[in-house]
Amino acid sequence: PVPAARGEPMGTQGQSWCPGTLGFSAKERAEEGGDAEHRVIGERIEAAASPQELFRLSELHSLNSNQASLVIAQLSRLAAEKHLEAEGIVQDERFEQLFAIVDSQVSVWNNTLVKLLRSLYALGLDGGRREVQSIEHEVLWRLRRLGFRQLAALAELLALRQGKDSKLLGEVIRKLELRWTELEGTRTVVLLMAKVGHVSPALMDRLEDKALELAEHFGPDDIRRIALALAYQNRRSVPLLRALSYHLLQKHSELGLPVLMDLLFAYGKLNFHQPQVFQKIAGELQPHVATMTPLEVTRCVRSFALLKWLNLPLFEAIAQVRRTGLVPQLCSIVVSFARLNFQPSANEDFFSMVHERLQGQLASVEAPLLVAVVWALCVLQQAGAPYLRHVLAPAFHARLPGDSSPKAQSLRLKLIQINAAARLESPGYVGPFLPAELLGAQGAGAEKATPLQSGLREALAGLLAGGDSGRFDVPTVYGWNIDAEMLLDGENRPLPLQGFVAPHLLRSEGTAPLPPGARRVAFLRWEFPSFSNRSKELLGRCAMARRHVQAAGFLVVDVPYYEFLELKSERQRAAFLKDKLHKAVAAELAG
Repeated sequence: PVPAARGEPMGTQGQSWCPGTLGFSAKERAEEGGDAEHRVIGERIEAAASPQELFRLSELHSLNSNQASLVIAQLSRLAAEKHLEAEGIVQDERFEQLFAIVDSQVSVWNNTLVKLLRSLYALGLDGGRREVQSIEHEVLWRLRRLGFRQLAALAELLALRQGKDSKLLGEVIRKLELRWTELEGTRTVVLLMAKVGHVSPALMDRLEDKALELAEHFGPDDIRRIALALAYQNRRSVPLLRALSYHLLQKHSELGLPVLMDLLFAYGKLNFHQPQVFQKIAGELQPHVATMTPLEVTRCVRSFALLKWLNLPLFEAIAQVRRTGLVPQLCSIVVSFARLNFQPSANEDFFSMVHERLQGQLASVEAPLLVAVVWALCVLQQAGAPYLRHVLAPAFHARLPGDSSPKAQSLRLKLIQINAAARLESPGYVGPFLPAELLGAQGAGAEKATPLQSGLREALAGLLAGGDSGRFDVPTVYGWNIDAEMLLDGENRPLPLQGFVAPHLLRSEGTAPLPPGARRVAFLRWEFPSFSNRSKELLGRCAMARRHVQAAGFLVVDVPYYEFLELKSERQRAAFLKDKLHKAVAAELAG
């Protein structure tokens, strides 16, 4: 028997019928075909072009249970192919007679029994009916005698129709787990991974092993379906993803748009980085940009943003597209651009279009999405006064959730950073601003220190004259944390921090103004996730953090992971920081 066509539910248009046999195995064909009348009936069942023709056939001949099952299966096929009302078929009293024949004998061949169950589901019969449950029970008793492909087809059917809580599906899965060594053929592997893998992690482990073995035989669509199955089940199978990526690059020169889009989604969902594949996808997507739908453009940009991968030619082509679709789709594109800190070369044209679309719609955009897009415009330095006034107004932020969930905390933090952009980067903006009590609600929990963070703290100890000459992990009213802060006098010597006014803190520890020539210094560490993939360009969030700290009056000393962690001794790291500090001071004086 042949499983249902890939990508289509069993018992519908994707149902597979073997011409001339209606799915009989060789043995079944021989047995059933032993009688000339049986052969004729089988041929007439297959040739029937309407339900009425099948019902007349059932009235003219005394059918056995196997033939009655074939008639029901043919009725299901015709209903699907001709888009007939299934309700009219199952309410016909002759259908009930066919059903009664099957129920009275249940001496149906294995292959036909699986097709019968599929057809009953497709015709919409109530699974609680005694007759349906009787057939399911018969299938349960015969599981050991079913072939592996029949079990696979049955598993797909039950996963679609009944869900993972089905007792029958559980038994089918157990049989598949025990007999997985019989698994062969790329089609069956792909079908099981896509349709059944989520039900049984143990079976999925076996399927991944088998897929790894067969990887070189998969076509582009097989690779797409496996990648999607892994993504939907959140299974980051690195060996399998590497193998699929290798064969994708080596054997498949051109991929269709659906394959490109789904692969990009799967890699983004699984956070799996494969630069050569990304280059191939970006290169093949670029010619399609002009004809892609707004939804496809949005999916494409969002997936690349998740992967932190910026392909300039592709993104420039996307920025020139004016079919932006719905407002949420446009917002998603702007947020993705901001994540990658991408500024189109035709910056003015692109953002003129964005402002034209958005400014009249601010009141209708959902609050969380509006906060996200205004924050993104702040990252890209495109947030004008209308946006700032709208989201910083008391009436607006009073609507935001006040709980301690991660989503609510993220919204509040973005709002604080928008407020910082309004104060530090919008000289013409006069208000409103967030009240002081909201500026401390950043909700940053204690996290385990990274090697860069702990190494930076240890190395800075040598630069500070005493314990009161520096602060570490400083939360600011701007929504950003400063990794280390120090104060230098006019001779570049450390000063104690406690006595001086500190407007960047929610509660200043001192009131004295800074001495003439003194300057505040902020050390900002940049971890591996702070950068675009395979580059030394900061992501948008980090670039805005750096701008804000600098605009708040700090001399910024950058400490990127790729420089600092190369130094192994504390002496080397202290010398590195001292050199960085001197260069920053010299650059400020020169500027």
